[in-house]
Amino acid sequence: MAKSSSDPRDEVNAPLAHGALNLPLVTIDDYNNELRDKDGFVGDNANKKTFQLKLDDWRKRIRKVGDDPLGKAATEKLSKKKIDAFLKGEDMEAAALVMGAVEDFAQDFADVIGKFLKDKRWTKTERIVVGGGFRQSRFGELAIARTMVILKVAGVDVEVVPIAHHPDEAGLIGAVHLMPRWMFKGHEVILAVDIGGTNVRAGVVKFGKDDVPNFADASVWESAIWRHADDEPSRTATIEKLAAMLRDLIGKAEKANLKPAPIIGIACPGIIKADGSIERGGQNLPGGNWESDSFNLPAALMKAIPEIGDDSTFVMMHNDAVVQGLSQIPFMNDVSRWAVLTIGTGLGNAHFTNREGTKAR
Repeated sequence: MAKSSSDPRDEVNAPLAHGALNLPLVTIDDYNNELRDKDGFVGDNANKKTFQLKLDDWRKRIRKVGDDPLGKAATEKLSKKKIDAFLKGEDMEAAALVMGAVEDFAQDFADVIGKFLKDKRWTKTERIVVGGGFRQSRFGELAIARTMVILKVAGVDVEVVPIAHHPDEAGLIGAVHLMPRWMFKGHEVILAVDIGGTNVRAGVVKFGKDDVPNFADASVWESAIWRHADDEPSRTATIEKLAAMLRDLIGKAEKANLKPAPIIGIACPGIIKADGSIERGGQNLPGGNWESDSFNLPAALMKAIPEIGDDSTFVMMHNDAVVQGLSQIPFMNDVSRWAVLTIGTGLGNAHFTNREGTKAR
């Protein structure tokens, strides 16, 4: 899918713009790729719902000939922890049933990856890291590994590996790569936010030691999560709640003498324009209408939190898959071109090329 001349992603080449394509350590070749085939969006074949459908199909088939080893609970009610328990448990039939779904999902996921790799912006991809909530499970890890085996056998030379950090933390840690390192001088932590269709996470991210390159030891010092899907808040109420979460985290960081930088990094679904507005892709965010011309999330947060410490607040926002991918920069020194796919409610995606000198920074 080639970019059109009006694609808002073409407008953000400045290094300190929201949704910037040129970041300190990588160039973003592509993100939020809405790749289609004759059946619709390619990403719809590799998400949380897809795996549930595969598992449910196996359960329906086995019920025709006997008892369902996974019990009576509806498939969509089975948590990742419960599915993992079936996979690791002593009931081999239950484990085998889950493995059937893993195999079917991996076949589809390999097909999806193959289609992305045919996009010219994804050529010469050496490694794909897989994040999102699906990765944080044993069955998810097996599906990722099986996908790589399928691709290898098919002659596709690309690594497919789980994201290194916990996906919940990767979406926060990646924020440190949105700005040049000099902006953090004299500070020890940054505030980060990861907004999704179900949860909002906010956290305090420690930069790590100054002599460690590329923030390789960055970590989440403290975080908070709000499952907004249970409350169905308005957009305004969401901003108010998020601001309260951030104020609480700022207070904790200051009390611990961590010297927070006056910066908030935001990971948010959709295509992010240079002014911080959302072009499209924010339809699942709480309260709706996040793509309105009259709404700007960075501006709303700066208004709610005008200062951090003695300095004016600065906010930088990018796509959530991009930010999750950025957390992997320290582990990508041995490749040049790589990508991230995040499996959750949808399939987030981004592709990167390491910039000259990344290894030394």
